[in-house]
Amino acid sequence: MDIEEKAQRENPLMNRIEVEFVLHHPGEKTPERDSVRNLIADYIGGDPESTIIDRLESEFGRASTRGYAKIYESAEEARRIESQYLLERNNLTEA
Repeated sequence: MDIEEKAQRENPLMNRIEVEFVLHHPGEKTPERDSVRNLIADYIGGDPESTIIDRLESEFGRASTRGYAKIYESAEEARRIESQYLLERNNLTEA
């Protein structure tokens, strides 16, 4: 699985980095959110616990997935700012 960065912005007001990316995964199924979180955290140099995958969009018949992630300075900052449903999707809190 390869990652192609489309855009990266630093958002100092929210203490985070925002990344738009495309994952290329030929011959594989659509990657799971947890594996994408780990991949993005390694790519940016952050912690998976402070990385939020906002959205993943796959197209039928294509081996690529577009996504948007937010990497916070700390996990506490992510839990304070992000919506509850996104924290649940990223396994950072329980329902």
